[in-house]
Amino acid sequence: MSGMHDDGLHDDGLHDDGLHDEVFDEGGWDDEEFDAGLLEEELRQAAAVLDPVPPELQQIAVDAYALHDLQARVAELTFDSLVDSLPVRGAGDTPRMLTFRAGEVTVDVEVTAHGLMGQVLPPQPARVEVLGGPRPGSSLAADDLGRFTAAAPPPGPFALRLRTGADVVVTEWLRA
Repeated sequence: MSGMHDDGLHDDGLHDDGLHDEVFDEGGWDDEEFDAGLLEEELRQAAAVLDPVPPELQQIAVDAYALHDLQARVAELTFDSLVDSLPVRGAGDTPRMLTFRAGEVTVDVEVTAHGLMGQVLPPQPARVEVLGGPRPGSSLAADDLGRFTAAAPPPGPFALRLRTGADVVVTEWLRA
C-alpha cells in the first residue's frame, strides 16, 4: 500500500494529483537544455500549421498599417449626437452629427442613410478621404468654404483623412 509523506508525495513518487515530482523539479532544467528562442519558434510553427491566420485578416492588418500616417495629427471626437444630445420623441431617421477637433482645425460631419456631408473649419479647400479599413478610401474635395459630400454613407467603421495644404489630420475611427 502506498503511503503519504510529509512533502505531499506518495511512496511511488506521485503527487495527490497523479503527476510525478520530476515534472515540477525546476532545478532539473539548465540553460543548455532549455532555449526560449527555440521554443518560441516551434510554437510559432505549430500555430501556423494548426491555427493559421486567415489571409483576409492578414490583409486587413497590412492595409490598416498602410493607413498609418506619421505626419498626421489625430482629430479628437468632441461631439457625437448619439452620446451628447437628448433623444427627440417621435424622431425617426435622424442624422448622426459628429465634431472632430485637431488644434485650430474643426471638422463637422453629418452621417445619414443617404450619405455623408461635412465642413472643415476654418473654411478652406481640402482633400478628404473617407477611410474604410481594407477598402481603398473614397476621395472627396472640400470647396473654398470647406464643404464636402459623399453620396453613400460609410458601410462600416470609418475615419476621415484631411489634407489642407501642408497639414494632415486624421479623425478617430467610428461606426456609422
